[in-house]
Amino acid sequence: MVFKNKKKFIKSIALEEGFDAVAITSPSPDPKDAQALSSFIKKKYNGEMNWMANNQTKRSNPLELMGNAKSIIVLGTNYSPLINSLENLKNPSHGSISSYAQTSDDYHNIIKKALKRVGRKIIHTFNTEIKIFVDTAPIMEKPLAARSGLGWQGKHTNLVSKSFGSWLFLGEIFTSLEIPPDLPQADHCGSCTACMNVCPTKAFPSPYQLDSRKCISYLTIEHRGLIEPDLMAAMGNRIYGCDDCLAVCPWNKFAKPTNHPQLAPRIELIRPSLEDLAQLTEKDFREFFSKSPIKRTGRNRFIRNILIGIGNSKDTSLIDIVKQLTRDKSLIVSKTAQWALTRLNQIKIHPAKKSLN
Repeated sequence: MVFKNKKKFIKSIALEEGFDAVAITSPSPDPKDAQALSSFIKKKYNGEMNWMANNQTKRSNPLELMGNAKSIIVLGTNYSPLINSLENLKNPSHGSISSYAQTSDDYHNIIKKALKRVGRKIIHTFNTEIKIFVDTAPIMEKPLAARSGLGWQGKHTNLVSKSFGSWLFLGEIFTSLEIPPDLPQADHCGSCTACMNVCPTKAFPSPYQLDSRKCISYLTIEHRGLIEPDLMAAMGNRIYGCDDCLAVCPWNKFAKPTNHPQLAPRIELIRPSLEDLAQLTEKDFREFFSKSPIKRTGRNRFIRNILIGIGNSKDTSLIDIVKQLTRDKSLIVSKTAQWALTRLNQIKIHPAKKSLN
């Protein structure tokens, strides 16, 4: 069977398999990507994420992952939430979890299955070689997506789409099939700095630059140890990830809530009780988050995050729970509990402080 328009066919099957956006780019390396990565590492903006410093050549050159690749198919899945995540910040006794982590299953699993379905059809139709990736290999996904025309990298460093705002999961199919590339989009951020201004920990030293060491997503997910008191005080009730810079993007006005049932949030993770989460044992934690990306943080780091939320909640009814956790076997739990206890005791001694901030 001869296809006059391979690109049109591939895009149609990708949409049939549930993807919301698809574009094509070349696997040839762009020197700008290598320069940006090198600068990021030299400034130590990667924090404890040593894997970002490893294999920098491979990370900035797609051909290192598949030498005979001729094209990269970049696919996007809309995960725009039904409820604006900024609303959760108004409930200090409840935790705020990043929208991507509220689902019943890890999005990596969901996207990977869909990529395999598309990949099998491409192999069957064109007898080509492929490799698929979902945020699990040394790939600079956002620059690739921007180069493909799927969107552009905003000042918050994430991809922004005219149609989906800041809410696209990305996946890639590398193929030895030669497909005409799409054109990149222009940057449409203009003079807007909403994403930078909303960041509670001031993690953006300049537009298009992110210092991960101050980013709440990094602190709650990647950082393994104790967190500096000034950063904890600014974290509010954000217990896993942070959507603030994504949620305020004006381009979100064109985004519609995701229509993928598998990406719908678990009810119990939309506004979870800090009191309930603080009492999770190791066994409870593993069972409750068995298919969630939250599981990879481990119980101790997660409880550390919960305690930060409690310390910022001004809810003195949680003091007894915090006291118990000051005796926890985990150092990061017990030390963070002591910080939270001090915060709550100050509120108890000086009730007027409840009206502050």
